[in-house]
Amino acid sequence: MHIMLYNMICDSADEDAIKALGLLALGSRLKRLGERLQAEVQPILNHLNPSVAASHHPLLATLDRHAALTIGELAGTLGVSQPGVTRAVGQLTEMGLVQVAMAEVDGRRRLVSLSPTGRKLVAAAKRKAWPQVENAMADLCDGFGDELLRHLASIENGLTLEPLAARARRSRLDGSE
Repeated sequence: MHIMLYNMICDSADEDAIKALGLLALGSRLKRLGERLQAEVQPILNHLNPSVAASHHPLLATLDRHAALTIGELAGTLGVSQPGVTRAVGQLTEMGLVQVAMAEVDGRRRLVSLSPTGRKLVAAAKRKAWPQVENAMADLCDGFGDELLRHLASIENGLTLEPLAARARRSRLDGSE
C-alpha cells in the first residue's frame, strides 16, 4: 500500500509530496507548517524595536512569566533542546535582551532573566505584536482553533506516554505490519 502511494507521488511532479504521504510524513508537514508560520509572523514582529526572530519570542514570553530560569528549566518549559536554548540565550544576550547571572543559593546555576531592555521589548510585544499574531491565528483557525490545540496536546502527551519507536515495535509484535 505504502509503495503504491509512494509511486503515485513520484509520478506527479505537481503534487505536494509531503501532504500526499499523510500520517507517514506528519512530522515533516508540521515542521514545514511551523517554519511557514514563523516566517509569516516575522513581518508583524519586525515592527518592534529591536526586531527579534519569531523563534525567540516564546523564550522571551516564558521569561516574562517566570522571571528567571536556568537553561535546563527553559528547555524543559519550552519543550526544546538545551543546545537550542543555549544558542538563543547567547543571541538574546548579545542583543541586550536577556541577562545571565549566577544563582545566589547555588553558584553553579546560571539564571537567565529579561534585561530592562528585554522587559521593554516584551511589554511592547504584549501591547502591539502578540495580540495581532493571536488574532490572525484565530482568524486562520476560525471555528477549530481550540480543537486543533487539543489534538496537538493529545499527540504530545501520547508521545510522552509511549514514543513512536515503541508504538512501531508494538504494532510489529501484534502482527499489524
